[in-house]
Amino acid sequence: MKTRVLFSRYVLTGIVNTLIHWSVFFLVYTALGASQAFSNLLAFLFAVTFSFFANARFTFKSPTSLKRYVLFVSFMGTLSLFTGWGADRLGIPPLMTLVFFSGISLILGFIYSRYIVFRP
Repeated sequence: MKTRVLFSRYVLTGIVNTLIHWSVFFLVYTALGASQAFSNLLAFLFAVTFSFFANARFTFKSPTSLKRYVLFVSFMGTLSLFTGWGADRLGIPPLMTLVFFSGISLILGFIYSRYIVFRP
């Protein structure tokens, strides 16, 4: 399947993933008073599980496995944690953190998923 079609499907899945991520982030950050790093990581864990299974089935039509899940979660979790950590260190507002993470995870996540996690 062409990369353009795969990326379009990845973006659609990413929209739902982003809604899940942002909702959990704001809930944990505002209701529990957690740091951005923790809020971003926890939100990521909820959203990444959805994203992994949706992208495996809908985007890449690829079987799932524990190994693939761990590869996906490890990479994206590290990206999430460092984004939140950097935002905390730099005093970046939470909304900016989410916008930045959403953009960077879309691009890097697609490349990593396409060529590492769900490669044919």
